[in-house]
Amino acid sequence: MRIMGLDFGAKTVGVAISDLLLITAQGVEIIRRKEENKQRRTLARIEELICEYDVQEIVLGMPYNMDDSIGERALKTLEFKEKLERRSGINVVLFDERLTTFEAKLAMQETGVKREKQKDYIDMIAAMFILQGYLDGKN
Repeated sequence: MRIMGLDFGAKTVGVAISDLLLITAQGVEIIRRKEENKQRRTLARIEELICEYDVQEIVLGMPYNMDDSIGERALKTLEFKEKLERRSGINVVLFDERLTTFEAKLAMQETGVKREKQKDYIDMIAAMFILQGYLDGKN
């Protein structure tokens, strides 16, 4: 059994998967789409990954505002959560993702990833931070 972490964005979804012991999160991929509302292929790819990695639970980053309010992006995330649960039949847990993108950028800067290359990895690394935070809280 593994847990999947997702960083849901307007045109991308970063994906991370836990190890079998549920201790660490590893980045898997970034699912890209041309339009925000075109999610059928995104959901289909997530379903493929669920089967490939024997995922039993999904952690979805919830973009609360800094004052704990729910904005437009969070509402879209809640809609995506419902679609994902309906299609996959798997429980989707929301996890506060505030500052994960900032942490991901900082981590890439510290490891020497060039600024122009950071956009190629940011969502996957943010998904890793979301999932790792959830795993650390469970353990």
